[in-house]
Parts: sequence; C-alpha cells; structure tokens
Amino acid sequence: MSEEAKRLQELIDKYDNIVFFGGAGVSTESGIPDFRSQDGLYNQKYDYPPETILSHTFFMRHPDEFYRFYQDKMLCDTAKPNAAHLKLAELEASGKLKAVITQNIDNLHQMAGSKKVLELHGSVYRNYCMKCGKSYDFAYMKNAKGVPKCTCGGMIKPDVVLYEEGLDNGVISEAVRAISQAQVLIIGGTSLAVYPAAGLIDYFSGEHLVVINKSPTPRDRYADLLIKEPIGQVFSQIQVKKAEK
Repeated sequence: MSEEAKRLQELIDKYDNIVFFGGAGVSTESGIPDFRSQDGLYNQKYDYPPETILSHTFFMRHPDEFYRFYQDKMLCDTAKPNAAHLKLAELEASGKLKAVITQNIDNLHQMAGSKKVLELHGSVYRNYCMKCGKSYDFAYMKNAKGVPKCTCGGMIKPDVVLYEEGLDNGVISEAVRAISQAQVLIIGGTSLAVYPAAGLIDYFSGEHLVVINKSPTPRDRYADLLIKEPIGQVFSQIQVKKAEK
C-alpha cells in the first residue's frame, strides 16, 4: 500500500461521516472518455464543438445533429463499474460514506451498488417526452433512429443538464447539506472546472479535505491529503471496516 493510500485508510477508519464528490476521472478507468483530457471529447474533431452541441439552444434548433452526436458519444452501455465505484458502494454499505455527489451521467455508481447518489448533471438512463412527460429508458434512446419521439409525437429529451440549463434545486440542496455536514470530503477524478458544481466544495468546513486527481485542481493547496494517482488504483488498496455504532 502506498503512503498516500495508508493515510486515506487512516481517515476512513477514523471517521464515519464521509462524502465523495467526483467527476469524469472516476469513469475513465471504466472506458468512458472524459471531456477535458488530451484524448477527451473536447479535443476530438466534429462539425461543431461538443460544448455547442451539448447546449440547450443547439438541442432545440438542431435535434438531428444533437442526437447523432449524443447516441454516438454519450450513450455507452458497455462500461462497467471500476474499483473506485465498487469501493465507494462498499463504504456506503458499511455506514462510513453518507453520499456520492457526482458530475457524471453514466449511472456507474448505482450499478456498483451505491444508494445515495446525487447526480448534479442528470443521467442518460432517464429520458422524458417534452410534450406529455412520459418516461423512456436507455435502450429506447440507444436504438432510436433519428430524433427519438414519444408515442404522443413529442420529442424525447435526456434528463441531462445541458449547457445553458440550470441544475436541479433539490439535488443541489441535498448536496450542500451532505457536504456541510461531512467530517471528511473526498474529491476525486475531477478538475473542478465546471461551475456551479465545483462551487459546492465551498460548503465544506469539516475535518479533512482529500483530493485524488491526476492533474492539478484549484483545491490542491487546501487539501490535507493530495493523491495524484488514478482513483481506481487508490481505492483498490483501501480496506473497508464496519462503522462503529
């Protein structure tokens, strides 16, 4: 076990109100590309930049082109939870971890067994008709030809927060509550470049801040423990013990 992992293990053993705040780096080890790394979606070539395609305006004006990109790049049903997802679910089951707050939309935390998952940016596994509100699953969207349509004729929209759209107030409130009450906040797999999500870290006033990310983040200098290793590699070294009653 590395020295950093040993220190993380000590914190996990000592505290029983831990919150995890994660981003795309948590899922890259499962084969899902992130947006901002050298090989991420933002550095690939398309007719329009991904930021433009994934905006509310573009979705409404060019749904055909939006869905060509969305089905090709955003709907990954082959990815499986990695060591980080699985260990976080184990920590929650032990009573140690109180919430996973994620910027990801891939459902991998739930697949791993996590129950308290606050999805800041929604999920590709939930979709609804913009006209009547009827729900549709992942498979329907994946297999749709062209723009997915409801039985009522309305266009179906993924329950994903696009650029220009606001975050869900209920999810934000729960995230703020969890972070503000946490003894230990573990930030993992995120550059903390996306706001307002990254601003939620400001609500933490607990005992220890842990940052696990391969590249620098704006919070590195505030961290009690800074680990610049792949997050799955770090969590695979952690042993989970039952929280004391």
